[in-house]
Amino acid sequence: MLKTLRFHLTRVSSNAKTGPIPVSTSSKATCPSTCPFMGNGCYAASGPLAIHWQAITKGDRGTPLADFLQAIRSLPAGQLWRHNQAGDLPHSGGRISRRFIRGIVAANRGRRGFTYTHHDLSKGENLPLLRFANRNGFRVNVSTESEAAADRAIAAGLPAVIAVPSTETRKAWHTPAGNTVLVCPAQRSDTKTCANCQLCENRGRRVVIAFLAHGTGKKKANAAIAAAS
Repeated sequence: MLKTLRFHLTRVSSNAKTGPIPVSTSSKATCPSTCPFMGNGCYAASGPLAIHWQAITKGDRGTPLADFLQAIRSLPAGQLWRHNQAGDLPHSGGRISRRFIRGIVAANRGRRGFTYTHHDLSKGENLPLLRFANRNGFRVNVSTESEAAADRAIAAGLPAVIAVPSTETRKAWHTPAGNTVLVCPAQRSDTKTCANCQLCENRGRRVVIAFLAHGTGKKKANAAIAAAS
């Protein structure tokens, strides 16, 4: 599986929300079937990012894993970077690749990488692998669509984020388990970006970051969130 995948590192992102940090993109095959937005409101499925993502998936752009990991190692010490503006963690049948996790954790050492995953925590070694990554400096946020799921991820010792409807007006609230939910600052301010917010990489253990459904597929995303809640 890993041999057929391609990964691309953009060293300076032009995305207004991420800010000028390095961001990566992975082949579509990294996305698990457990993602409710697959073909159903995925923000990366339209616009310039969709074109870029498709080129990587077809092999017209990007590099094999070994070259990608070397590119991560070449980033400056302490560099904040986002893995996967599109894509997820490589897997086989929903089981996250141990080789990939160990490789990216090693490449990220001394740097500040963060990402998100929709993989099922109960599959194979997924839970211990994600714990290993987070414990060793590579922040993997569990993507959820309900407060209950976010609470379960935090109870399992992992950081969580939650997708909420585009119509959400609250800026902060609490889950049933008492965890604090904060709406992504970059979605609430024209001056905040991932580069100067950094909450997805480093925050309190019981803080959930909420992302408003956005993009041209937000109506479908809203429906997917409602179905999962």
